[in-house]
Amino acid sequence: MCLIANPLIQFLKNKLKFSNSLAATTALILFILAIVGFILLFVPLIISQANNLSLLDTQNLQQQFLETERSIENYFNIQHLDLNKVLKESKITSIIDFSYFTGFLNSIIGFMANMGMGLVSVFFITFFFIKDQDAFKVSARKILPDTNEDKILNSITKINHFLTRYFVGLLLQLTVVFILYFIVLIIFGNKNAFVIAFLCAILNIIPYIGPIIGTILAGLLTMISMIGSDFQSEILPKTIYVLIGFLLVQAIDNNISQPIISSKSVNSHPLEIFLITLISGITFGIVGMIIAIPAFTMVKVILKEFFPDNKIVSVLTERI
Repeated sequence: MCLIANPLIQFLKNKLKFSNSLAATTALILFILAIVGFILLFVPLIISQANNLSLLDTQNLQQQFLETERSIENYFNIQHLDLNKVLKESKITSIIDFSYFTGFLNSIIGFMANMGMGLVSVFFITFFFIKDQDAFKVSARKILPDTNEDKILNSITKINHFLTRYFVGLLLQLTVVFILYFIVLIIFGNKNAFVIAFLCAILNIIPYIGPIIGTILAGLLTMISMIGSDFQSEILPKTIYVLIGFLLVQAIDNNISQPIISSKSVNSHPLEIFLITLISGITFGIVGMIIAIPAFTMVKVILKEFFPDNKIVSVLTERI
């Protein structure tokens, strides 16, 4: 949060002459408003999708379920099998842990409580990091060993610079993707185009996997929003068009905007970024993919400061 807020803090302090405390307070208020706005964005979407689901023909759905049930029973009868006996012998009811549902509910409540406490802690710490950043630098100079003091402080300054550029670049990339998603959904008449485009753009934070999840989600929400229309003539064609549009946006993002913005923001080659993201994803999963570029940038800066004469380090950090 400090890195994302850094450009805003510098603007408030340098252009508007805000004090550290006022700049930090303003930045946190804007963060809180952004989070509240983000949550409120989904209220209309949830309401509209609930209304669409209420239009579902439950009698038809029940009829299809009963037909499926009869087909299963007929199959067992043809095979001369007693369905009730098979279920008892399989002990399926003993396998299913019904206490899981209460545990799941408790875990959700616990997650919400922990997230609330976490947000309060993050905002509290961020405020003092922004407000007293100069004091932290002075304290660091007193603590750090004299031999490595300049190298460590230079590393921190460069890391702050590159990561700020990276997060600003990431916001720019998400904005481009959001606009393209929004255009696609508007063209095909989606009533919740803004919210769906915003949600799918946010999922782009997860490299490679996020866009796939976003595309599937957009397809599902498009289908739900058209419940009550004819499936073959309206729902299916429009959903396919939306999916094709999202795939085209991903092609543009993956081949043009993402490599350019990411490589320019952290001064790394696009192939280098791809390989690091891929290796991190294989090793550490989705979290690894998200933090791959910032972590790799930090490692490169530290290596350049402490081992500038190493040949391998020189090759890896020649763009920094």
